[in-house]
Amino acid sequence: MLSLGVVILVAGFSYLFIPHDDSRDPVKRVDYRVELQTARRTAPYPVAAPEGLPASWKPTSVRYNGDDFAAWHLGFQDPQGQYVAIEQSTQSPAPFIADASQGARKTSATQHIGGHTWQRYEGGHYDALVYRSGGATTVVTGTASFGQLTKMAEALQTS
Repeated sequence: MLSLGVVILVAGFSYLFIPHDDSRDPVKRVDYRVELQTARRTAPYPVAAPEGLPASWKPTSVRYNGDDFAAWHLGFQDPQGQYVAIEQSTQSPAPFIADASQGARKTSATQHIGGHTWQRYEGGHYDALVYRSGGATTVVTGTASFGQLTKMAEALQTS
């Protein structure tokens, strides 16, 4: 009991006297330019990334894995604090879409964005917009509204 009391006392002292800023946003902005250039050089499909989004869209994660299915991922926090991700891969569409959208189901609704027809998927956690072309599937997905997913899809460029 004495040891537990000492530990609690030290922890409380540390919390009170070590500076910390609870108002700071814990999500860090990442620079994805190098990974994007690498993916665009090596992927067997045109790799998509947004251009012209306001600075309030914060890039939070990026990765490219060229091994099995040439998988590209770019994650963002939208201005409302919701998650939006661009996922691309040459993996078979059904399992890739299910994984990227966390099990969202295909609906009958489509959207025309940037001259392409995107299929809507709705799920319990993530919704998604899906576009298939040239052996690759592009999924714009996340916890954000379809309006925000559409803004991301509209901003995507492949060059």
